Amino acid sequence: MLNINVICVGKLKEQYLKDAVSEYSKRLSKYCKLNFIELSDEKLPDKINDSIIQDIKNKEAVKILNSIKKDSFVLTLDLKGKEYTSENFSKKIEDITVRGFSSITFIIGGTLGLTNEVLQKSNELICFSKMTFPHQLIRVFLLEQVFRAFKISNNETYHW
Repeated sequence: MLNINVICVGKLKEQYLKDAVSEYSKRLSKYCKLNFIELSDEKLPDKINDSIIQDIKNKEAVKILNSIKKDSFVLTLDLKGKEYTSENFSKKIEDITVRGFSSITFIIGGTLGLTNEVLQKSNELICFSKMTFPHQLIRVFLLEQVFRAFKISNNETYHW
């Protein structure tokens, strides 16, 4: 069974988001083993500058890089990433598994984004939209699209 790892910076706080993640986790259990790795985010000071921003991103990057499982295909969510249709995203997941990967890791950065080091560690950058969404909400989007991808690849009716 395929392992799907989701590395996220920050904890879910809102109950409705926790409920949505729980629901999609339950639905996905039929298709994959889902692992959430929630990393603590660095606290933002009241006054911020470029140096502080870079320091925070570097600290979060160390946590992210240390959490990536060896031999996992890494897809990082980034505004500069490739946009997929749901059908093409499903095909992408299929292609990754055909290439022999038994683990896919998705990375969702924190409020300030990701360092170049994290982006370069990724096999591919993907983007769900050129619009910016809260990093907590994008978890639900990601799980929904992964679930949809499995439904598409199994020719099941959810997508239609």
